[in-house]
Amino acid sequence: MDLEERFFKVYNRLPLGLRDDIVLVIKDEPITWKIARLEIENKTPLSKQILEKLAALEII
Repeated sequence: MDLEERFFKVYNRLPLGLRDDIVLVIKDEPITWKIARLEIENKTPLSKQILEKLAALEII
């Protein structure tokens, strides 16, 4: 399973209220679950950083 699949598996299990919570901080900017989803769905350059950090922190 690749990192993107792992992210969506975790994201889909999150209660709706938690999706607005901050999950990471990258370059002093808070990243919520919803922002992470948008970045990953759109395959932006930031999405790779998000996925790598979430994996390193064993969140996904």
